[in-house]
Amino acid sequence: MTQLVDHSVVDQRASEPVRPTSAAALARAQRQQAAGRRAGVAAVVKAYVSLTKPRIIELLLITTVPVMFLAKGGLPNLWLVLVVLVGGSLAAGAANALNCYIDRDIDQVMKRTSRRPLATHTVSPRSALVFGLTLAAVSTVLMATFTNLLATLLTAGAIAYYDLVYTLWLKRTTPQNTVWGGACGAAPVLIGWAAVTGGLSWPAWVLFAVVFLWQPPHFYALAIKFKADYARAGIPMLPVVASMRRVGLETVVYSWLTVAASVALWPLGMTPLYGVVAIVTGAMLLVESHRLYNRARREEPLKPMRLFHWSVTYLTLLFVAIAVDALLH
Repeated sequence: MTQLVDHSVVDQRASEPVRPTSAAALARAQRQQAAGRRAGVAAVVKAYVSLTKPRIIELLLITTVPVMFLAKGGLPNLWLVLVVLVGGSLAAGAANALNCYIDRDIDQVMKRTSRRPLATHTVSPRSALVFGLTLAAVSTVLMATFTNLLATLLTAGAIAYYDLVYTLWLKRTTPQNTVWGGACGAAPVLIGWAAVTGGLSWPAWVLFAVVFLWQPPHFYALAIKFKADYARAGIPMLPVVASMRRVGLETVVYSWLTVAASVALWPLGMTPLYGVVAIVTGAMLLVESHRLYNRARREEPLKPMRLFHWSVTYLTLLFVAIAVDALLH
């Protein structure tokens, strides 16, 4: 005879979780659950950190601390340096998180940004907005409590300019977005100087000009690399709307202006050490810029990331020289 089977009982038993049959198995299951929870928490923390774009923050801080050394004429108050570092990091993180919130539509389209937390739905738009606004508030309060009014206003203004002027308006409407958007990238120079002195003098403005003029060559190189991405998202970066020859020419012009501004700082109380570094590193920046332009004129592959990476090295070496120069005084 064929044996009859109660399928409802079988299905019920199959759907029940397998229970550990020993203390060792139970402990192993508990460890796996704990590891899963830790991995989940780590992933969330990583996503929120990613919203702040830490690599951009590092570059901003590279310019801030040496300026504080120069403003003081030596070693500044270390507590003040720490406050400005933390406050500046939180402010930059706030601006970047809000940028991710505003740009969430185009981040999903661009290959370069498609893995950002909002594009992958790891973090909700509302959570990113709250996170960014919270960081902005904390950074502003921190600067207001431990620095001065000017440094605080510059910090708040830099956040507002980056998100409201650059991200919402300039980035989506004009190929000059890279140029005028550079104001917020150069703001940390003014913030660091103001935190130490309570005011702004000529060296601060010259260094602001250095970072402001440096940004077009730096970001044009990146925009060339991801030209197709920006075109797909409808962002009018200069390499999208202009010929590579035009982009190369502007890169050369802004590189020369950057080097000129850096050398202009030399007579304002800097030692020959700074002058030599400014000239040597500036010459190398010009070599890379002209190399890109010449390739564009000959319609050869541009290799823009050579200029991109060297521009970072250039800015780092220049501002390290500023810090060392200030300590030598």
